[in-house]
Amino acid sequence: MNFRNKKNNPLEVSLTPMIDVVFLLLIFFMVTTTFSKETSIKIQLPQAEGQEVEQHKQVVLLMIDKSGQFFIDGRALQDKSLATLTKELTTVAANKQIPLVINADANAPVQAAISVLDVAKNIGFKNISFTTQKE
Repeated sequence: MNFRNKKNNPLEVSLTPMIDVVFLLLIFFMVTTTFSKETSIKIQLPQAEGQEVEQHKQVVLLMIDKSGQFFIDGRALQDKSLATLTKELTTVAANKQIPLVINADANAPVQAAISVLDVAKNIGFKNISFTTQKE
């Protein structure tokens, strides 16, 4: 019998497969990540010195572009008529306690903003605010 100590060769760990897996995971996460997209409606907010309003989880966002077209939650209305605006605001906000936030372009017609306020008051909205930017 041969009871001599056998020389143990040191074990080597190859890092190449681990690096390959890390790069594949990195590529996977880069490809599957979704980025938040800003609104596609281009408006320039009017400037004002005001105070910040508290943020709510659920709001009805109404946008008015410079031509006077209405958008509710990023969706364009069929036309500029007040009947369409009233119908859409009524269907979108069953709960009238939800705040109505109006983003009107600085060059939007004043009549469009006044019409929105009038329609919102007639529907029963209690919490209405305009979005502006600081000078």
